[in-house]
Amino acid sequence: MDKSLILKRKLYHQYSEIFEDALLQEILEVGFMKKIKSGDLLIDIGDELTHIPLILNGVVKIIRQDKEGYELTLFYLEPGHTCAISFANCINKKKSIFRGTTESDVEAVFIPVNSVDEWLVKYKSWRHFIIDSYHFRLLEMVDSIDSLAFLTLSNRIWKYLTDKVKIAKDIDLGITHQNIASDLNSSRVVVTRILQKLHDEGKIYSTRNKVKVLELFDKAL
Repeated sequence: MDKSLILKRKLYHQYSEIFEDALLQEILEVGFMKKIKSGDLLIDIGDELTHIPLILNGVVKIIRQDKEGYELTLFYLEPGHTCAISFANCINKKKSIFRGTTESDVEAVFIPVNSVDEWLVKYKSWRHFIIDSYHFRLLEMVDSIDSLAFLTLSNRIWKYLTDKVKIAKDIDLGITHQNIASDLNSSRVVVTRILQKLHDEGKIYSTRNKVKVLELFDKAL
């Protein structure tokens, strides 16, 4: 199948209920599709931002890094999402302050910043999409801050695993103790001890490189 037809089919499948047909046609005219393998970088800290991605398939993890190199996962981008922070940096011609790595194989259509800016005035659906994206990303970052401030590390890990389940739509997670430690800015030894505790409590079933989440985290608990 012709690449342009493949992009059109995937774009309409994911965004036809969000954008009007005229906007979808413009996206097809100015955008390009790119595939990124699982574990690869979508964007790195310090990168020049000239395009923003519209996620077609897969999941992207957005990470913030401090001066000492410690990382913290802030939120995830899924199909139908974009990174509103990238949009703001594009408009202001600033470099990326976040890292985006792929949690699975990802397909995205990349839109040049000039078009992104023009569409804010031209298309109501695009304007609402960008505003909603800001809103959702802000809520997710507030949730990350709340987790750091108010949850014990045990509950942070349990919530982290629950979020992973919701994204993967599978209670069986292929994840190492070091993966969890890196995402939560902790140590592998501490994570292993807490996973064993959650295992003993019947909330998860943990083996060396896999975790089955038997009970989902609930903030009300």
